[in-house]
Amino acid sequence: MKTRLARLAAQPKRTLAGLTVVLLAGGLAVGSGANFSAQSANPSNQFTAGTLTMSNSKDNAAILTASNMKPGDSATGTVDIANTGSIGSTFSVSRTALTNSDSTNPMANKLNLVIKDCGTFSGTTAPTCDAGDPSRYTGTIAAMSSAQSLGSYAANDKHRYEFTVTFDGSAGNEYQGDSSTTTFTWDAAQ
Repeated sequence: MKTRLARLAAQPKRTLAGLTVVLLAGGLAVGSGANFSAQSANPSNQFTAGTLTMSNSKDNAAILTASNMKPGDSATGTVDIANTGSIGSTFSVSRTALTNSDSTNPMANKLNLVIKDCGTFSGTTAPTCDAGDPSRYTGTIAAMSSAQSLGSYAANDKHRYEFTVTFDGSAGNEYQGDSSTTTFTWDAAQ
């Protein structure tokens, strides 16, 4: 009685043909991979950043100046600030670069400042400022030590602001000939 291995060895061509058929059948089963598939694409996805810019109707110029003030005198000036960017933003104004000619009796301590928001507008016709307009700051120029919030501006919003400075009636002789200068800086942040 021959063993199975001995029978296969006795007929090598037949054994080789059988192995070839088995290998081909296995390759076809693996290679045909009858799986379903589908594909879809969304091309040209694009992303851009918005812009945050502003315009100042008195850019690099004073909003107001007053000479030869005596206690009780006032001076008023206006400025238009616009969000010229493509996104909304929070705006603020601050007092920077304050100088006083007399450090013992700084005039800025006696200059009362009121900043009013006269309203939004478009085009060239600005709103008229009146007593009912909301104040964004009331106090002395010296006390305006932090940024004052002006609220949110949508893209293309434009506001007129009125600045009124009054030389306090309590100022005495020690303020004669004094002067004070400051810069008002506008900021927008997202």
